[in-house]
Order: sequence, then C-alpha cells, then structure tokens
Amino acid sequence: MTEVESLIYEFDNSQREIMLFFHNILIKEFSLTDKITFKNPCYYNKSWICYLKPLKNEKIELAFMRGNELSNHQGLLKSSGRKQLRSVEFSNVKEIPVDIVKEIFHEAILLDETKPYESKRKKKT
Repeated sequence: MTEVESLIYEFDNSQREIMLFFHNILIKEFSLTDKITFKNPCYYNKSWICYLKPLKNEKIELAFMRGNELSNHQGLLKSSGRKQLRSVEFSNVKEIPVDIVKEIFHEAILLDETKPYESKRKKKT
C-alpha cells in the first residue's frame, strides 16, 4: 500500500470511497504519480495536476491546480473566488459524472504536457 493509499484509508465511509474512486482512475488510467502534499492526496504528471481534499462537511473537493487555464465548457468547476484553482465537491460516488470528470482530467494532463506552468506570482527584483 502506498503512502497516499494509507492516508485515504484513514478516512471514513463516503470520503474514503470518493478518494479511492479518484485515486484509482488517476493512477491506473492516467498514470499520474501520487504524493501527499499539505496532508492531502496530490497527483502529478510533469507538474501538479490536482488534489483531493476532505472537507468538514463530509464532502471531498477535487481541485485542479491550473483550473483557470481549463476550458470548463462542462461548467462543473467553480473558482470560489480563487484566481487559479478550480474545483468541484462531491458527497458520494454516485453523484460523480464520471465521463465529464475524465474529460477534465484529459484536458488538465494535456495542458500540463503541452504548456509549461508559468508562475503568476510577482517576481522579486
């Protein structure tokens, strides 16, 4: 069992089920690398693609690091006032629109492979 899988198994019921669902897709179908960052399961290709964050309301947030650069033509991702991150919350596996989420994963990975990330932070002079 990987370090990320061990972390996921620390959670209960629907949170664990949702995280395992996404973890298996991201590792097995998209061959991303998993790592714990800021105590959350995170997934990398060339750079950081997305992370899963357990929320206090028993939901799981699926967040995309470069969400502002994704088309979001599906209308699933929300900015919640953030400049770069875009995310969606789920309370159970049954409500996950699998085809739409996989389409977003494809787009995020394609972006990562074709356009290097450029930090938007102000450079120190």
